[in-house]
Amino acid sequence: MNTKSKMFCNCRNDPDEHHPNVLICPTCLGHPGTLPVINKEAVRKTIKTGLALNCQIPEYSKFDRKNYFYPDLPKGYQISQLYMPFCKNGYLKIEDRKIRIREVHLEEDTGRLVHEKDYSLIDFNRAGIPLMELATEPDLRSAKEAREFAATLHLIMHYLNVSDADMEKGQMRVEVNISLGKKEGELGTKVEIKNLNSFKSVERAAEYEVERQTKILKSGKKIIQETRGWDDIKGITVSQREKEEAHDYRYFPEPDLPPLHFTENEVAEDSPHLPPRSTSWSLAINEIRAEIPELPQQRRERFVKEYQLDEKAIEIFVFNKDLGEYFEKVISELPPNLAREDLLRLIKLSSNYLITDLQGLLKGAGISGKDFLITPENFAEFITLIYEGKISSKIAKMVLEEMFKTGADPSHIIEEKGLTQITDETEIEKIVKEVIARNRKVIEDYKKGKENAFQYLIGQVMVATEGKASPEIVSRILNLALTKIK
Repeated sequence: MNTKSKMFCNCRNDPDEHHPNVLICPTCLGHPGTLPVINKEAVRKTIKTGLALNCQIPEYSKFDRKNYFYPDLPKGYQISQLYMPFCKNGYLKIEDRKIRIREVHLEEDTGRLVHEKDYSLIDFNRAGIPLMELATEPDLRSAKEAREFAATLHLIMHYLNVSDADMEKGQMRVEVNISLGKKEGELGTKVEIKNLNSFKSVERAAEYEVERQTKILKSGKKIIQETRGWDDIKGITVSQREKEEAHDYRYFPEPDLPPLHFTENEVAEDSPHLPPRSTSWSLAINEIRAEIPELPQQRRERFVKEYQLDEKAIEIFVFNKDLGEYFEKVISELPPNLAREDLLRLIKLSSNYLITDLQGLLKGAGISGKDFLITPENFAEFITLIYEGKISSKIAKMVLEEMFKTGADPSHIIEEKGLTQITDETEIEKIVKEVIARNRKVIEDYKKGKENAFQYLIGQVMVATEGKASPEIVSRILNLALTKIK
C-alpha cells in the first residue's frame, strides 16, 4: 500500500529505496520491548477498497499473530488477520459475472531475501510495509478469467489510489489457487502458485497447472496439496513445499494491539498512528465511503452516454486514467453553445488526436508530469482550428509537435511560422494548373479510371503549398479542372 509510513512503526514506506536496511527501526526489526502502533491510513485505505468491491464492513475487527519462523520475518511472527478481517463477502464483476470476494484483510509484509550462489542476504526495508490481501471464492472458471480479474483489480487500485500496484517492483503479487474435481461442480485438492508478477504469468501458470492436474487425475493418481512456484522461462510450475493449514501457524489474537470499532458516522481521530495500548478505536465508514472516486466501470458507462465514443477509445481512456481526465478537461474547453452534432464531431476529433498523434509524441511517457507542456485549453484550441478548416492535417501535425516541445499557443505557432492555411481559390487554382501541366501521364491514368491518380494529384498540390492549402478547396478545384480536360 502507498502509505507514507510502515504498518506498525514510523519508518518510511519507500519502495524505490535501493540501499538495503536503511528504512528500519527496532519495531520493524522485532527487537524485544518494542510495541506496534496501527497505521490508521492503511486501515482507511483497506476499508475504502472493501467498499469499492461491495464488501460488508463488520462493526468490530482485530489483528492476529501468525506464527512461523523464516529469515525474512524478524519477529518470528507476522501481524495479520484471520478471524475478524476488515472486509467480507464482496464481489467484483467480470464480463457481467460476479466473482465473489471472501475477504480483504490487512497485514505487514516480510523482508526481502536476495539469494546468491553460496549465501543469502536479507533486506528489511520492506519488512513491516502495509500489505493488503484479497481472497476470492472459487468462482473463476478459467486462466483467462483469472488474468482479467487481476487486471481489473489492478486498475481499481489505481483509481482508489491505495497502491501504485507496480508488479515489476513487487507492489502487487498474485497467487493463483487451482482446484480440479472429477465431477462437475466438485472442488478437488487445492494447489497454490505463489508470487506471480505479471498478468501474462497469471494466465500461463494457471493454464499449465490445470493441464498438469488434469493429467494426474486422468491417470488415477491424487493431487498433493502444496505450494508451487512458476518458472517463466521454462513455462512450468515447480514444487516448493507442502501447503500448510491455518492451524499450523498457531494463530491467536495480537495482544499488543487494540480491537477496532467501525461506525457509520463517528468522526475518526486525526493522528496518523493511534495509541498502542488504547482499549479500542473507531473509524467512520461514511467518511471513507465519500472518498471513493468514480470507478472504471462507472467511467465506461458515462463515457458511452456523454461522449458516444467507440469501445476501443473508451478502454484507452479508462485504462489510462490520466489521459482520460485530460480528455475531459479538453472537452470542457471547447467552444460553448455548440450544436450537439458539432460537439460530438469535436469530441471524436479530440479523441483521435489524443490517442494517435499525441501518444506518438509521448512515446509511452505520461501526461501528468511537469514535462508535459500542452494545457487542455491549448489542445482544445488546436482541435477547433482543425475542425474549422484553418489548418490542414499535415500542418496540424507540425503545430502539435511544436506545442509538445514548447507548450506554446497553437495560434501563436501558426502565425510565427507562417503556417496559416491557404484558402484563396485563385491562388490554389493557379497551383492546380501547374500540377496538371507537370503530370500528363497521371492525367491519362485518371482518364482510364485509376482512382488513386486523383489522390496523387491532390498530394502534389499539397506538396507545392507545403501542406497549407485547404484539402477541401483543392479537391473541388482539381475535380473541376479535370472535367474540363478532354
